[in-house]
Amino acid sequence: MTDARTEILHRIRAAAVPPAPEPPRHYLRHAPGLDETDRPAVLALFAERLTEYGATVLRADTAAAAVVQALDGARSVVAPVGLPAEWTADWSGEVLVDRPLLETARLDAADAVLTACTAAVAESGTLILDGGPGQGRRAATLLPDLHVCVVRASQVHSALPGALAVLDPGRPLTFISGPSATADIEMIRVKGVHGPRRLAVVLLP
Repeated sequence: MTDARTEILHRIRAAAVPPAPEPPRHYLRHAPGLDETDRPAVLALFAERLTEYGATVLRADTAAAAVVQALDGARSVVAPVGLPAEWTADWSGEVLVDRPLLETARLDAADAVLTACTAAVAESGTLILDGGPGQGRRAATLLPDLHVCVVRASQVHSALPGALAVLDPGRPLTFISGPSATADIEMIRVKGVHGPRRLAVVLLP
C-alpha cells in the first residue's frame, strides 16, 4: 500500500503542469457606459438602483429636514456614537444614543436607526458601513425596522472597484443593497428577514 502511494505521488510530482495564467488586470473599474467624472449621472444611477430595490431616496442640501421626513411615523431612533447631533436637531422623537451599548431588546424595540456610511456603489445601489463614527455596530443596524442612512455625494462610486479602494479590509464591513428581503421560501419575497424591512437614503451634495 505504501509503495502504491509513493508511486502515485511520484507521478503527480513528475507530471508537467502548465503554470496558472495571470489574472486579468484590465477589468472595468467603473459602471458600464457611465463616465465616473459625470457626477450627476453617477448619483442618478445610485438613486435609480435604490428605488428599484424599494428604498426611499431623499435628495437634500442639509440632513436635518430630510431626516425628519425619513423618520416620519417613528417614535424612537438609535443614534450610533459619532453621529452628527445636527442630523436629529429638528426631530421631536426619542434619540437612543448607543452608549453604553443598548440591550438587544431595546434595539429591537426601536423604530429606526440613523447612520452615516463609509462608501456607496451606484451600479448596485449599495451602502457600505465599516463601524466607524456615526455608523455603529452591526446589531444596531439590523434590528430596528427602519434604517435611515445619510450619504454624501463624494462617497458614491460608480462601481465596486472604486469603493474597494477606500475601504479598510481590517474593519467590520457591512454591504447593504436595499431593504432586507429573501425569496428562498417557496419563491415568495419576504422583507425584513435578515435586517430592516425599510431603507431610506438621504443623499447630500
